[in-house]
Amino acid sequence: MKTTCLIALAMVASAVIPQSPADAEMPNVLFLIADDLNTALSGFGHKQCKTPNLDRLAERGVKFENMHCQYPVCGASRASIMSGLYPYSNLTLGNEGTLRGNMPNVVTLSQTFRNNGYYAGRVSKIYHMRIPFEIIDGTAESDDPFSWDEAINIKAPEHNAAGELTNWSPKDKGSQAFVGVVASGGDSDHADGMAADRAIEILDRVKHKPFFLAVGFVRPHVPLVAPKKYFDLYSREEMETPLVPENDLDDVPGIIRNYKRNSTTYGITPELHKGLLQAYYASISFMDAQVGRVLDALEERGLADNTIVVFTSDHGYLLGHHHKFQKQHLFEEATRVPFIISVPWLNDQHGRGTTKITELVDLYPTLAELASLTAPDTLQGTSLKPLLVDTESSSWKKDQAFTISRSGGESIRTPQWRFTQWGFGEKGLELYDLQKDPGEFTNQAGNPEYASVVTMMRAQLIAKRDATGFKQHQAAIVGTSATGKPKK
Repeated sequence: MKTTCLIALAMVASAVIPQSPADAEMPNVLFLIADDLNTALSGFGHKQCKTPNLDRLAERGVKFENMHCQYPVCGASRASIMSGLYPYSNLTLGNEGTLRGNMPNVVTLSQTFRNNGYYAGRVSKIYHMRIPFEIIDGTAESDDPFSWDEAINIKAPEHNAAGELTNWSPKDKGSQAFVGVVASGGDSDHADGMAADRAIEILDRVKHKPFFLAVGFVRPHVPLVAPKKYFDLYSREEMETPLVPENDLDDVPGIIRNYKRNSTTYGITPELHKGLLQAYYASISFMDAQVGRVLDALEERGLADNTIVVFTSDHGYLLGHHHKFQKQHLFEEATRVPFIISVPWLNDQHGRGTTKITELVDLYPTLAELASLTAPDTLQGTSLKPLLVDTESSSWKKDQAFTISRSGGESIRTPQWRFTQWGFGEKGLELYDLQKDPGEFTNQAGNPEYASVVTMMRAQLIAKRDATGFKQHQAAIVGTSATGKPKK
């Protein structure tokens, strides 16, 4: 185990208004984030994946069932969460570079708590890490030391663990291959079990102080590692693969058509697909069990009543949807994430869900408001507190989610439409009528009957991207020609 303690340069204590008369102390925050997890949780309606501990958390909190990431790749999404800024503003547009490198003076989410007298700690992956390599090495090269009083890295064997190893994606032999590991040993012999152990140790040490504790679980990021008992929860033969029209990709722009497409990248047969799903769900159930251990520790130490608990993923994930796999796409399965907030003293809505459109960029202002802290006035999200008080709140006005991706991909999601353009609008368009086509199977962008909708949605998208920093940073994002138009 490699442990790195980062000492604060400065800490400024400030008085904090309690959230309710019943809570005399500053509320704690426990921030739990999974890696490459789509909405395959039983509490979110998934028919096969078993996540009893996250379901338990949802019963004592609010489920956000229409929550979207801002960039479906780890580095950019996590930088957006921690900065409260869209990627066009923080200029973290993939997995290269660091948030602090792009914005030296940024005040991050945990830093705001740290500056107000909180202990701020990190366990495992919060900012970008190269999985599995940095877990094997016990490093975190893209971390932000200003965000933490203490940072703990996890060192674990990953696909080198003893046990049965299977590659479910024979065409892809790289680090993103769908390697399944039916691992020997117990939970604490592997990364997420180790992360839970360290998180519980921190709770023991800081339970008498206000804390912001961020715990990163690396599953279900590949390799899909879990002890055998979690694989035994699933029958490989009974796994249900996504139903997708054979010609689903015929009408999408060429720039994205073959990217991470099964036929060109993975070669996953129907039989291999079932094994892949078993391994993915087993690793989720393993991660879920570790979440349960941390939640139990919170209860056992008498901390639950004064602790805000957040669970989410950094982005969604395709598992054969649209004949594609993994991330960096702009279909619903890639942009939508599971998201739960439990605020013990806002208990009228516990166990409920909301389908209002929300974004991961909304987390920072939410936690700042719940803790009565002054956040930077540059934050671009909106506090979710109205939906925590009333899941159908009429005061919630956000009606679009904005997500960007590789190759100049930009997508806006409204209650009725998903509109996507590639190459900053020069390489192709997609439009899906979600009321008639919730699976996003029929691209209507070229249909004359939808021409007015394309015009309307494109105007909304351009307005949104400019409001989130594109126009201000256009030269840095895409470069400009002499005419001021984006370079092709």
